[in-house]
Amino acid sequence: MYDYLIVGSGLYGATFAWFATKAGKKCLVIEKRPHLGGNVYCEEVAGIQVHRYGPHIFHTDDEDVWRFVTQFVPFNRYTNSPLANYKGEMYNLPFNMNTFRQIWGVTTPMEAIAKLDEQRREIRELLAREGVDTPRNLEEQGLSLVGRDLFEKLIKEYTEKQWGRPCRDLPAFIIRRLPVRFTYDNNYFNDRFQGIPVGGYNRLVEGLLAGVECRCGVDFLHSEYRDWRRFAKKLVYTGPLDAFFNHCYGELEWRTLRFETRVLDVPNYQGNAVINYTSHDVSYTRVIEHKHFELFGNAVYGNPRTVVTEEYPVPFLEGMEPFYPVNDGRNDALCRKYKALADAEKDVVFGGRLAEYKYYDMAPVIKNVMDYWKADGEV
Repeated sequence: MYDYLIVGSGLYGATFAWFATKAGKKCLVIEKRPHLGGNVYCEEVAGIQVHRYGPHIFHTDDEDVWRFVTQFVPFNRYTNSPLANYKGEMYNLPFNMNTFRQIWGVTTPMEAIAKLDEQRREIRELLAREGVDTPRNLEEQGLSLVGRDLFEKLIKEYTEKQWGRPCRDLPAFIIRRLPVRFTYDNNYFNDRFQGIPVGGYNRLVEGLLAGVECRCGVDFLHSEYRDWRRFAKKLVYTGPLDAFFNHCYGELEWRTLRFETRVLDVPNYQGNAVINYTSHDVSYTRVIEHKHFELFGNAVYGNPRTVVTEEYPVPFLEGMEPFYPVNDGRNDALCRKYKALADAEKDVVFGGRLAEYKYYDMAPVIKNVMDYWKADGEV
């Protein structure tokens, strides 16, 4: 008999197992995939740590979270500075003085602010004519934030590829906090702490799950563990929320990704870890060159080969891995009904991106587990 049966070995499940074990609890972690780590899993290809399920950059302003993860593995100095390719034109991200100089030729913050204000006038006047106070969809939100030029080149088509629908049919909140800076700073995140585990995320997961019994290739929903009370006093569930309840109210909608990864006989393919392709001319949304997550400067030439991954957003179908919740009105209403069922479940903890139907960065997932155990009073 276990104290906790933990479904899923991603960051939520693995962190929960660590805290539970520290508190003297006996845990069993079951994982549907053939490996541990969930979406942060890395595999070594051509001597390079490849982020199997898309790039993961750890960033946080929370010193407690940073201290927690770095006790298991040192983190490198990687700084996320993506680029955008629009039909061969290159732009720095997030939107900052470099971007404004590239698109408008301005060189001072005052010039950039004046140009942005001029660009935003179009949507302000449209909303005023229609008697609307706030943007009603993602297109209006994007135009309100950065105006027509930046929206058309760097947001509109990229977002439509990502979500598979026109920007006018997407909710405004998706880009409500789009970073806009009037400094020459290409660092995507403002957080004090940022980096990637030296040797890949597997080292972090191995540290979290050290001494914990784990079984891979076990699908909770289609195994004997579905009757979990036979095995444990409590359940920690990190799978899809609606699946736990047999989709009794209908299915929550997801977007997913398809990855095409290649090993190339060149030491440096694109000169950057992440380049977004923002036009419909290219069907993928971004190209990842994994060695730039761990090698910097001329060190990239120490390995004569490189690994690149093209990322294709696709509709979610049964049997695929769900990635992004579609938080529109219909799905949010459906999610509330499932959460009411979840709240009524005794001795079950629902946590993480899938079980909460909420997009999370990595640090908040770990913080949620830390807060759970503080509230529980056991550690």
